[in-house]
Amino acid sequence: MSAVTFALVLTGVLLNAAAQLLLKAGAETAGRFSFSLDNIWRAGLHFALQWQILLALMFYALSVGVWTLAMTRVQVSIAYPMLSLAYVVTAFAAWWLFGEALTAQKLIGIAIIIVGVIVVARS
Repeated sequence: MSAVTFALVLTGVLLNAAAQLLLKAGAETAGRFSFSLDNIWRAGLHFALQWQILLALMFYALSVGVWTLAMTRVQVSIAYPMLSLAYVVTAFAAWWLFGEALTAQKLIGIAIIIVGVIVVARS
């Protein structure tokens, strides 16, 4: 895989992870709410106006464009498993930003993902 191709794939992964983290940040502004006809429109409007959610949607759109460019350069059977790296990035970022736990079980899973991506990328 060339440096340009790797950069495209990695950029797609990072944009996807950033979008997930922004969605979480935007969702936390509302706290928990119950789904009912009385508040669904109010909650929807609240979420639609959160800058974090709007930025997340923009990152998703950018990631689709970057990923499309990556697909012109690499086999999908190699590129798609690399999206699993977004789980790794997101887990560590969520630990850092939101104080989410990184348990031994999660770290073992992350290690398995990394090994799997390396095996697929070298095939």
